[in-house]
Amino acid sequence: MTPKNQKNWFKRLLARLKLEARWLAPGTGYKRWLAISIIGAMLLGLGLAVIILEYYRTTTSEFFTPILAVLSLRFLDRPIRFLFFGGLGFIVILIGIWGANRALLRPFESSGKPVWDTLQNYRQREKGIKVVVIGGGHGLSSLLRGIKSYTHNITAIVTVADNGGSSGELRRDLGVLPPGDIRNCLAALSSDEALLSQVFQYRFQAGAGLEGHSLGNLLITAMSEITGSFEEAVAESGRVLAIYGQVLPSTLTDVQLIGELQKTGEPEPFVVRGESEITETDGMINKVWLEPDNVQAYPPTISALLNADLILIGPGSLYTSILPNLLVKDISEAIRASKAETYYICNVATQPGETDGFNASDHVAVIEKHLQKRIFDLVISNRNYKGDLGANSSWVIADQTLHENYKVYEADLADELYPWRHSSKKLAKAIINLYQERTGPLN
Repeated sequence: MTPKNQKNWFKRLLARLKLEARWLAPGTGYKRWLAISIIGAMLLGLGLAVIILEYYRTTTSEFFTPILAVLSLRFLDRPIRFLFFGGLGFIVILIGIWGANRALLRPFESSGKPVWDTLQNYRQREKGIKVVVIGGGHGLSSLLRGIKSYTHNITAIVTVADNGGSSGELRRDLGVLPPGDIRNCLAALSSDEALLSQVFQYRFQAGAGLEGHSLGNLLITAMSEITGSFEEAVAESGRVLAIYGQVLPSTLTDVQLIGELQKTGEPEPFVVRGESEITETDGMINKVWLEPDNVQAYPPTISALLNADLILIGPGSLYTSILPNLLVKDISEAIRASKAETYYICNVATQPGETDGFNASDHVAVIEKHLQKRIFDLVISNRNYKGDLGANSSWVIADQTLHENYKVYEADLADELYPWRHSSKKLAKAIINLYQERTGPLN
């Protein structure tokens, strides 16, 4: 081998050792099991040494005694023998563990991404901050898809006041709590959104009794019948989808959302019952409330809020997704009692029939009016106003009133293809960066 080839070989060896050393990087959880394996091998070696030493000291065989003396390197000093056998054993253990790992993990390397990177990222997300998200619709799903890239300790809290579409039919016909928003959150948190969650979200286009229903809604409903409880059905559906985190209803009580609306030019407001009816009825929404109005929150939901590091409210429909959660009295009280940072994520665009003409301060003012308290530490708002929203919607702008009353963060958070929605990656990255700036680096 020429000197040049020797140098290249040495460089390749160092590069390979450097790559393999990444298995020992912090956060992988690998070193503890390596240490346990080495300790086990040492104990096994100690046990064998005791037996061999006993035989070595008591045997009178003229044949085996010289052989044992040579194999144990008796002609060397004991410290040298310890270093030799100990070093050789350590190297053999590492080679064995490395080979076993390579054999087991080779099928997972087809993605082209190093397995240790995947392992380290997974472990970091597993130990990530505890995030609780309150919202609804596509906005909440987008946020969950982004946040799960940073932490697996996610709790999504959703309303059970929905009475439209497939959820409404199942609610009226079978008496179950509406599964629609919960289904969307489960799909967003799934570890396999490529196929399994698409099957879960599949909506039947035809068929007597099936048309308009999504497979996920039917599965959750069936689970409710099998398990005997809605909350257990949600948990089991989460296990089927292998979700990161958990999805919890705000309450297990069968609640109805009631709205007070007022048409332009008419002096007297009128009352509309039902979430879908509120958005479909002409008129400006004055206020909404739940019936019954003094429902109890689902206890695990309260526990999640009290133990959270970060509480995110929004994005989602202001009157029909966010407020139905916050109007459960125990939930708003738990948010105030929690030591978590609480951020309000304002919608990118106004929603026809709910927030026509609203600025960011109008959204916050509506929540404060309904709760009669201030609960936000920070308001996050989009400032990318490029794209076509259509004739019935407009940009939600962080106006001067909002800046005068709240700490506000503005950034480009809009999706390039669907400018009326948040970008999952942009929004999640902004939230995590803000949290780190305000509380310190993540562990």
